[in-house]
Amino acid sequence: MKKNRGITMVALVITIVVLLIIAGISIGAGNNAIKNSKLENLKTNMLLIEVKAKEQIENAKFRLGTSFDKATEEEKINRVNTAKTEFIGEEIVDGNIFNNNTKITTEKIKEDNTNNIYYYKLSTQNLMDMGLKNVKSDEKDGYYIVKYDLKNSTIEIYNTEGFDDEGNVAYSLTDIKQVRLK
Repeated sequence: MKKNRGITMVALVITIVVLLIIAGISIGAGNNAIKNSKLENLKTNMLLIEVKAKEQIENAKFRLGTSFDKATEEEKINRVNTAKTEFIGEEIVDGNIFNNNTKITTEKIKEDNTNNIYYYKLSTQNLMDMGLKNVKSDEKDGYYIVKYDLKNSTIEIYNTEGFDDEGNVAYSLTDIKQVRLK
């Protein structure tokens, strides 16, 4: 008579260990994929906002027709006032850039007190008005801030939540472009 033998305890333990190793590798790869996806989503949204903001500043420059450096003081004031009325978003005045619910501080955005630099906080509705229907700007996802430097015609985009890469938080588009995940 042939004896039926089941799986041995050693074989069972080896099988469980192999399954745990495979599960650990899969979870790590899944976490990296999720983190990379969040980084790319934030970067893409900020790039879209940057393009729309540059479009606004170019439209303002076109209507005024003079480069900032060659303009008279009266033309500079006119240009700033005209450009400011065309920017979408809530202008942030007196350094009151963020509420207490966000991680970023004014020091993190390298605030410059020189003339002709303006900050605008964009709401989800502002983004929809700019044609960005799937981008959210709120407490959960972080508010988007646009820093307009009218004199140099430059724009920087910030997100109040930023992207946390193991303790190093990048808030500006310039910093987020340099984040390299492992």
